[in-house]
Amino acid sequence: MSFPARVGLCAFLGSAALLGGAFYFEYVIGLAPCEMCWWQRYPHMVAIAAGLISFAAFSHEKVAMWFALVAITALAITAGIGVFHVGVEHHWWAGPQACSGTIPRGLSVEQLKKFLLGAKMVRCDEPAWIFLGVSMAGWNAICSGGLALLLGTHIVKHIRTKPE
Repeated sequence: MSFPARVGLCAFLGSAALLGGAFYFEYVIGLAPCEMCWWQRYPHMVAIAAGLISFAAFSHEKVAMWFALVAITALAITAGIGVFHVGVEHHWWAGPQACSGTIPRGLSVEQLKKFLLGAKMVRCDEPAWIFLGVSMAGWNAICSGGLALLLGTHIVKHIRTKPE
């Protein structure tokens, strides 16, 4: 199996484990995801698909490499979203209005009633679960970012040491 295919397989397994964990917390534990939690899931779905394609293209090293790079990029993106989400949880910056619980100013009574009745109940600025002082968004950022960095480093080493 080619090196890029192995990298793609690692990206697939890492994202599948993290997304599986998110689904476990949602469907088994009963923690509903907020809007930003959903944002973090989409790049994992891309990393899973790209990692599988990279693995399946093991005999075509260049194709496998491109899809491995897509998977690594998706891991880096979900890590970045996780960092942003952690900042929202710690109130370092404001999150999107859709999940921070802020009410727009200047609404009429009828508009306010409609806004409140249609508001989502899961807030992005309140962690639903914390382990060792780190929220799920934080763990996603740590694990996804760490895996992206590890795999990216191995890709760079492979490219530098590969004979022409």
